[in-house]
Amino acid sequence: MTKKKPLLLITNDDGFQAKGINELIKALKGLGELVVMAPDGPRSGMSSAITSLVPIKYKVEREEEDLTVYSCTGTPVDCVKLAINEVLEREPDLLVSGINHGGNMAICVNYSGTMGATVEGCIFGVPSMGVSLLDHHPDADFTECVRLGRALAEKVLAEGLPHGTYLNLNVPRLIPVKGVKVCHQADGRWIKEFKQGEDGGGRPVYWLTGDFRNDDTREDNDMHCLDEGYATLVPCKIDVTDYAYLSTLKNWNF
Repeated sequence: MTKKKPLLLITNDDGFQAKGINELIKALKGLGELVVMAPDGPRSGMSSAITSLVPIKYKVEREEEDLTVYSCTGTPVDCVKLAINEVLEREPDLLVSGINHGGNMAICVNYSGTMGATVEGCIFGVPSMGVSLLDHHPDADFTECVRLGRALAEKVLAEGLPHGTYLNLNVPRLIPVKGVKVCHQADGRWIKEFKQGEDGGGRPVYWLTGDFRNDDTREDNDMHCLDEGYATLVPCKIDVTDYAYLSTLKNWNF
């Protein structure tokens, strides 16, 4: 019997036409059969949002040897759910989400549609990884992201990942990067998150903006490493239970 090629599911939150996902497609060619199910337009900041009140649709955008590209009217997580439940004939060997236009370091992992799709793949038991570039420009240079994204995909295909663990790769704009640091998520948050304006009637409106404040003094956090010119790789978990605090809670009386 002929061994089947690995099946790679690719998605993002910037839409199927974004440069990042198309650079990722080129980077992963040759690793197996590629199926892209991505939103039909930008869906940044969607996290793990799903569509439940209206139906979603998908259509074929492009077909080549070992590559099929679909667009979907839903969120990044909808794309993963739809692909695995309805479109693919077998479970993917790897899910890759990205390449995102903009970083997903620190607390951003909780807001990101790119990482929401990665989480969803992990929930399905598929080895899953998200890839992001710290450059929002639509025509950004993805050279280092492509190189490191392919290398990581090859490693995950060969080694697999533990149950419930997914990977978050962020790459700085620096070319070439100094290397890859395996590190932890920075303990920081967004501040001054809204800019106030007004509508035509003089009523206040608010635009989401903000500055990121990193209060983490440990040098092995992803924000610090990225600032130093390194790409960062953070292993993340689906299970958010605080096991260290369990014993304390068990001593509480209700």
